[in-house]
Amino acid sequence: MDPSRGRRDEQDRTQRMDLVSGGRSVRGGLPPVPGRPAVPPRTPHREAETDQQPDLRWDETATGVRYQDDRYDDDRYDDRYDDDWHEDDDAPAGRRPRDPLWQVAVRGFGQLLVTAGLVVMLFVFYEVYVTDFLNDRTQGQLSDQIHEQWDAAPATDPAAEQVAPPVGAPVAVVHIPRLGEDYEKVVLEGTTEDELSQGPGRYVDSALPGQQGNFALAGHRVGKGSPFLDADKLLPGDPIVVETASSWYVYRVLGTPGTTDYGVDANGVPGQQIVTPDQVAVINPVPGGTADAAPAGAYLTLTTCHPKYSARQRLIVHAVLDGGPISKTEAPDGPPALQEG
Repeated sequence: MDPSRGRRDEQDRTQRMDLVSGGRSVRGGLPPVPGRPAVPPRTPHREAETDQQPDLRWDETATGVRYQDDRYDDDRYDDRYDDDWHEDDDAPAGRRPRDPLWQVAVRGFGQLLVTAGLVVMLFVFYEVYVTDFLNDRTQGQLSDQIHEQWDAAPATDPAAEQVAPPVGAPVAVVHIPRLGEDYEKVVLEGTTEDELSQGPGRYVDSALPGQQGNFALAGHRVGKGSPFLDADKLLPGDPIVVETASSWYVYRVLGTPGTTDYGVDANGVPGQQIVTPDQVAVINPVPGGTADAAPAGAYLTLTTCHPKYSARQRLIVHAVLDGGPISKTEAPDGPPALQEG
């Protein structure tokens, strides 16, 4: 045998093994190849690392040996690079085409509606709950203020109280047992939002407590303390007690006591009615009469919005004075009517 031929065969075999292994050595090492450094044998440490490698396959092609990795031999990975979703052939590769203008407009309008809805919800929450909480504190301060004034300069003559205070000042305190045994609201002079945001307000041209005519009050139905929230629950004969510096006045809702028949009195005044906002005659000296008519009784009128959460109409409750003033000297804790709730 020709020795040179054996060396050539050995070299060819070594080159093919290097080609297959990608230049890496195999267990036991390989004989040195001219022009290449010797390949050291595998160590146990590197063998362990090799065992952790993914499954590799070798594919001999016409041009040689091609390296393949099973991690990327799966359709799942090819989907990420699938360009079929590019509907616009003119769009740059790798960039999604812009949405049509109408889709952008609809999406923007939807976001606007959601934002507006959240703003409305926050506004309602503020008006219904936050303002009630703030008004409770305001009413507490007003109650302390008016009782301190009364204690500092007690009035002994009811006639001395028949002068209207300045707008915004306390006038009286209203107690309505039907709406709670602790229902107590300080009434201010005036019916602008400045007064009504603090509590019920007296119409400046109406009568004062105990006077002949119509002691007419306005108050919010919902929010700002909601003083007349449940005014529709007042029944015929229910007392509405008004407290002043020296006296108590008891008014009773018109109608047949013990029933839901509000009826009308001799002057045609009902115990309860629902009117439109322009029907202001309900606060006239005789409710429903003319503004210049002479008083024909001592009335008390409550006005508020109707229905709840709406200002479309007005809920009106009329009451009439039941007897004369009750002196605080004789009844410092109030008349028996306060216990009728």
